[in-house]
Amino acid sequence: MRLTASLLLALPALAHALSSPDGRLRVDVSINPAQQLVYTVQRAGEPVLLASRLGLVLEEGDFANGLSLAAASPVKPHHEHYTLTAGKRSSVEVRANEQSFTVANAAGQKLLLTLRASNDGLALRYTVGGAGPKHFRDEATSFAFAPEARAWLQPMSVAKTGWKRTNPSYEEHYQTDIAVGTPAPTQAGWVFPALFRAGANWVALTEAGMDGRFHASRLQADSAGGVYRIGLPDPSEIFTGGHLLAQMDGPLTTPWRVLAIGPLKTVMESTLGTDLAAPAIPFDKSKLKPGPASWSWALLKDEGTVFDVQKRFVDYAADMHWPYTLVDADWDRRIGDAKMKELADYAATKGVGLLAWYNSSGAWNDTEYSPKSALLTAADRQREFARLKALGVKGMKIDFFGGDGASMQAYYIDLLKETAATGLLLNFHGATLPRGWARTYPNLLTTEAVKGLEYTTFTQEDQDKVARHAAMLPFARNLFDPMDFTPLVFGDIPNIRRATRNGFELAESVIFLSGIQHYAEKPEGMATAPAYVKTLLRELPRHWDEVRFLAGEPGRYVVLARRAGRQWFIAGLNADEEAREVRLDLAWLGRRAGQLVTDGEGPRDFAESRLAAPQATLMLAPHGGFVARFR
Repeated sequence: MRLTASLLLALPALAHALSSPDGRLRVDVSINPAQQLVYTVQRAGEPVLLASRLGLVLEEGDFANGLSLAAASPVKPHHEHYTLTAGKRSSVEVRANEQSFTVANAAGQKLLLTLRASNDGLALRYTVGGAGPKHFRDEATSFAFAPEARAWLQPMSVAKTGWKRTNPSYEEHYQTDIAVGTPAPTQAGWVFPALFRAGANWVALTEAGMDGRFHASRLQADSAGGVYRIGLPDPSEIFTGGHLLAQMDGPLTTPWRVLAIGPLKTVMESTLGTDLAAPAIPFDKSKLKPGPASWSWALLKDEGTVFDVQKRFVDYAADMHWPYTLVDADWDRRIGDAKMKELADYAATKGVGLLAWYNSSGAWNDTEYSPKSALLTAADRQREFARLKALGVKGMKIDFFGGDGASMQAYYIDLLKETAATGLLLNFHGATLPRGWARTYPNLLTTEAVKGLEYTTFTQEDQDKVARHAAMLPFARNLFDPMDFTPLVFGDIPNIRRATRNGFELAESVIFLSGIQHYAEKPEGMATAPAYVKTLLRELPRHWDEVRFLAGEPGRYVVLARRAGRQWFIAGLNADEEAREVRLDLAWLGRRAGQLVTDGEGPRDFAESRLAAPQATLMLAPHGGFVARFR
């Protein structure tokens, strides 16, 4: 039975329920016998989350224990529309039901819990109102899964480990199809988004609505009994001299805890990660131009960051009809301002804009690449932005951030707001998960926060793991937020034996979502591709209007369809060691035939043919893939 708002208000505390607009998703909220706030979630009558804790602990009051339900608001519909430049949909309609519950602790202090139920999931957040300081101490929120549930999770790297103490940067391989309750490899826990399968339903956990005042969270390492709890950043994950956990003067509101829920198709097509982000701030739309970039550093490393090589990569971008060339680390020392201005002027004659790399860090890691420590204060940033504008640079890649503490989050937001005001495009690297920022800050066209292609050029071990890693990313890291994996190599990688076929590499250009797709391949490698492959890469849309999940299994294979205008592109990749037959229902395309580019006989070969709707069967080679185009 679906309860009306008036009935809900009349019921005792143990029977409050909120349903999604279609009535299939239901969340029940109650006070348990231990006087704790708990919730359960079910979809279509099947349990998704078992009884799970809710609540906060501040220095000023405990809102997790000794609670009673004071009030419940009427259920109200929530409707909004927004647009995305770097997202799976260009135009998004949000419809949900929202309800708030007020609970009181033993001291009479009040906590407001807000729930929002959509057809594709659930979100919740807390508010502690009133004047005066609020200092976050802990959060009781948990997600309790049945023992038979399975998980696909990325470990959080330990802070201040890794190259030059640059962790954490969300750059680990996923543990796939593991039992819930499996402990994380270290006490650092697991990152968002975290993916679970609970019976017939899948659940993707993340957070959104980060405004720079709150720390970013993760899941704790210990999940005994299948109960996952919100975890906190390491004390070292701060801007030098800054604070770790949220502290506010006046009302404190947490970010949204977001749960996309449903069949895998529902989760894969969900936009909840951006639905719960704040609306977009103003940005000059004439400067908001997504599209691919040429990039030398992936295969040429530091030695390529010189004027003559970068000029060649500008020519390469122009030939491929790509709007950008990224000039990476140490450009200020290896090229210098005068020659950078000359390069930007030359690029402009070719219709190409330059992007320039920066080192975010001050004292929080040991990196030496420059420009370094040039963005730490508002005055520093305004000087550098003016410098870049004078050089003719269109955007920035900012690297080597220091973690998830509240003061580091504030640093991100300062950069986002100030580059937007200056009209500069932005790409975060060595960074946290963006958590919906691409909606709020349209100039943030992509973010790394992934173990990207560059790692596969360092060691054979990472190269050998890349196929399964790439087949995991659309289901988790790239589910809601743009991702700068920097895909696609057709030729050789120095000192590395490539593990994927060319069809797999090509498929990444459609499957991976990024407002600026930084292609790793250099001109010589691209020259080995047939003309029809280069034409396809020249003409790929620069942003997408719609997505459809057609088939897949996390870490094994994936087939997605993306629409731009009246064109559909379908791409798939197979991470298994054996060939895979994929049967696709393409009835929604009508009776049309499209161009099909897939693997040829050898791992470096392509083949071109036709793919016909409404039904199609494809055989994907081991570590192979395809792209189909329907005009």
